[in-house]
Amino acid sequence: MEEPHHHSSLDIAVGGGQHGMDLPGRHQAGKRARLAVIAVALLLAAGAARTIVSNLQNAHHLADVTKRNATQYVSVVQPVAAGSDGRIVLPGSLRGFVEAPIFSRANGYVLHWYADIGAHVQQGQLLAQIDTPEIDQELAQAQAQRDQTASTLALARTSFDRAQQLRQRDAVSQQELDDRQGAYNQDVASLAAADANVRRLTEMKGFQRIVAPITGVITQRNVDIGDLVNAGNGGSGRALFAIAQSDPLRLYVDVPQTYAHQVAVGQQVSVTQQEMPGVTFAGTVTRTSQAIDVATRTLQVEITLPNPDGKLLPGAYVEAALKTDSTGLLSVPGNTLLFRAEGPHLAVVGANGKVKLKRVEIAQDLGQTLVIGHGLDAADRVVLNPSDSIADGDSVTVVTPGPNAPGSAGAAAKRSTT
Repeated sequence: MEEPHHHSSLDIAVGGGQHGMDLPGRHQAGKRARLAVIAVALLLAAGAARTIVSNLQNAHHLADVTKRNATQYVSVVQPVAAGSDGRIVLPGSLRGFVEAPIFSRANGYVLHWYADIGAHVQQGQLLAQIDTPEIDQELAQAQAQRDQTASTLALARTSFDRAQQLRQRDAVSQQELDDRQGAYNQDVASLAAADANVRRLTEMKGFQRIVAPITGVITQRNVDIGDLVNAGNGGSGRALFAIAQSDPLRLYVDVPQTYAHQVAVGQQVSVTQQEMPGVTFAGTVTRTSQAIDVATRTLQVEITLPNPDGKLLPGAYVEAALKTDSTGLLSVPGNTLLFRAEGPHLAVVGANGKVKLKRVEIAQDLGQTLVIGHGLDAADRVVLNPSDSIADGDSVTVVTPGPNAPGSAGAAAKRSTT
């Protein structure tokens, strides 16, 4: 039999000490684990809370940005009395008092030209010379035919005179005398026709010389040496030269029907050119068309403008100011107009900040400004540069245009960066 194992007292003492120390260590380890779990839970809760707060802030910021972007910012302008200074300004183009395109009356080739653009020429001055070989040959042929006809006429004259003498002695019949007289008369007419043909061709040969029909300035030269030219304007389709008389000048303006009854012949007109600020030229209304154009509802007016120093050039764009009475008419900038199917409208902002579209009647379109005949009040606040989508009842915020004002380009750029 196996003998039982006997533990000594020392073994018992040592083993009992090890079991006694194991319980407190386990307790401390469990406590540390619980603290770690709690710390991790607190960190997760803090992160979740931070995420929720950040989302709420972003949502509020997005709502604010959306609200700001949804707000319509507009600039407004107050209508002013049209022609409040007692005049109306109309655009027009200056024209030479006489403008003459010069065509050739003979077929040929350009032999020489003597005046270029910008040259001041006198009436009758030689501008160009044309070589006309065909006309030269036709003239020579006509002269030869004229000489032949003259010889035939001389023979017919002699025969007729002889027949008259013989008839007195009753040597020829009256019929023969009448025949010789008829032949003589026919040859007289033939000679007259031959003379006319020679004169015609001589005149045509004279058109070899292209001369200035008026005193003025050459504004165009469309030919050069050797160019083929045709008689009239049915050939090349362009003038050899163009000449304009620049003193005085003519100015044609179209006066709206609203002011047509206020324009009279002899009325003084002030003319200005944008390229010469502060300089005013005096003109006079010399004639009107005495009729309203059906298409444009305007009256054409001709203004004569002295130009002794040549400062004004034919073809220049100018503005003419006529004295008028524009009582009751209002003027607004041209960039306030809205086009609708019902006609032109203006967007007006009321005291409550609401938009109202007003249909208006345009009395005159001056380009940058519009003269309104009906549909607008002097106290209205008219929207500048209205969007096409603006409608009745829209809420808007009126601002003063500026680089950082709401609705301006600077403010829009600032919002886009946020």
